[in-house]
Amino acid sequence: MASPFPGMDPYLEDFWRDVHASLVIYARDQLQGRLPGNLRARVEERVVVEPLVLDDELRSVYPDIRVVERGHGPAVAVAPETDVAIEEPLIVRLASDPMTETFIEIIDVGSGKQVVTVLEVLNLSNKLPGSSQDQYRRKRQELTAGRVSLVEIDLLRDGKRELSVPYDVIPRNYRTTYQVCVRRGWRPDRAEIYKVPLRQRLPIVRVPLRETDPDVMLDLQALIDQCYRNGGYDDDIDYRRDPARPLDPDDARWADELLRSQGRR
Repeated sequence: MASPFPGMDPYLEDFWRDVHASLVIYARDQLQGRLPGNLRARVEERVVVEPLVLDDELRSVYPDIRVVERGHGPAVAVAPETDVAIEEPLIVRLASDPMTETFIEIIDVGSGKQVVTVLEVLNLSNKLPGSSQDQYRRKRQELTAGRVSLVEIDLLRDGKRELSVPYDVIPRNYRTTYQVCVRRGWRPDRAEIYKVPLRQRLPIVRVPLRETDPDVMLDLQALIDQCYRNGGYDDDIDYRRDPARPLDPDDARWADELLRSQGRR
């Protein structure tokens, strides 16, 4: 069965590792058949450490260590022979193994594989303060300096919006549940913002190539539908419960009516 939602299914955010990996591959495949003959779409990767939930707050995990303090305060022990106060050691736990994030590079095979466009499907690690976000921002600056076009697709509600355009610069009527931002390498002074509201079909995005090339179209809705279908999520998702991150009250009421009308609740 298809997802009951007309656009992005917020329940897919609970399966983001799998959805993200699929989205990148499916986007590569969709673009590949539409590119000029001397351009290719390639999947690349970088190593990051995922964010964790600690103390009921979303924080970023750094790739070195994670520190955990036992007890409610600094415990002090006294050595029986010396009367010298001995501090209890702080217990440290090594961070989990880093993960890889995939993204798409469109390269010009006729000019030494020069990168023309980068397409990023954002992960939570890109949207939370920490080393992973810093790495993503540095990469974005390098792309701008190199006049490489960038397409940023944010289909996660968690974390703070992290796009080439600062959030407070985006007009309020364009601050939708999800977001897409396109920046053309030869026009670093402007960006294109796509509305991606929860209640509507995901947009078809114009992906820039070289300045002399026509844009290629990327159908985000077709990609999400393919993720849902191939991932077998209809069997995994219990629409009788709320998603792990609750929807805003208005959207929650709308989603409840939608799911009831389709017999999912």
